[in-house]
Amino acid sequence: MNTWRNASLAVTAAALLTLTTACGQEKGDASPNGRAVGNAAPARQPADSGYGSAGGGYGSGAEAKAAAPKGAGQLAVRDSEKLGRVLTDSEGFTLYRFDRDRANPPEATCEDACVETWPVVAADDATAAAGTDAALLGEVTRADGTSQLTVGGWPMYRYAKDTAPGQINGQGVGGTWFAAAPDGKKAARNADSAAVAEPAGPAGLSVRRDPELGDIVVDGRGMTVYRFTKDSAWPMKTACTGDCLKKWPVVPPVAKNTVAGVTKKGFVTFGRPDGIEQQTIDCRPLYTFAGDKKPGDTNGQGVGGTWYAVSPEAKLVRAPK
Repeated sequence: MNTWRNASLAVTAAALLTLTTACGQEKGDASPNGRAVGNAAPARQPADSGYGSAGGGYGSGAEAKAAAPKGAGQLAVRDSEKLGRVLTDSEGFTLYRFDRDRANPPEATCEDACVETWPVVAADDATAAAGTDAALLGEVTRADGTSQLTVGGWPMYRYAKDTAPGQINGQGVGGTWFAAAPDGKKAARNADSAAVAEPAGPAGLSVRRDPELGDIVVDGRGMTVYRFTKDSAWPMKTACTGDCLKKWPVVPPVAKNTVAGVTKKGFVTFGRPDGIEQQTIDCRPLYTFAGDKKPGDTNGQGVGGTWYAVSPEAKLVRAPK
């Protein structure tokens, strides 16, 4: 019995030590047991799965067989009590989008076993739903040479576990699959009036030389990345919630192998209290700014004396005096 108890305590201590080391514990900011306090949420190392259910699978439909992509036909919009306006194919089956894909430019990353669970929607015969903008429809050429339907730039899929029209069993699978709204964004109730801005685009962090600020971190679209001085690294806390996120969308989790020139110290995923997952470097939460309209913009620099661009070492970048 004592041997089992000692082993258990050792494992627990090792786990706490790993988190503390990764997130640079600051003096006076930890509880007596070394755990995060306040509104801190657990930090997790980035996962390279996300194509399906927990455990690195592709949802729970591994038994599904990949078939030739099927077109959507006449698209339609269904009103879901849970999600609001949801895009469907001509038969009423929900269409989904994948967070690991790109919208600008379009890129589909669900391949091989993934498409057994998430069948590709072919682009050849899609017609815009009544009352929607036909210009949002497009296509992307996949690695196998086939064309996939895009809506608002996002590649469209079905879910193998949806066995009847109107089902939305794929919603939230793996934290990366979501029902599509008519404009290709994630379907959400009251999205037009109370939506929080979507996390900034595709995975990847790199460095750009700004003529005034020097080397600064940018996301996969080339948009400037910022830190908020009211956030803290240990315990990891966020002070940007609610309406704040409409102006300052979080940088979503990033795969380490897509990072170039940026420190990977404290490179963890912050599970925020509001349920949103956010990338950190040096355990500092990262954001973009809704007021930046194109790569190279730094309109968020110095806003309110609390928002600043980020150096490759995760430091705040102050404008030269």
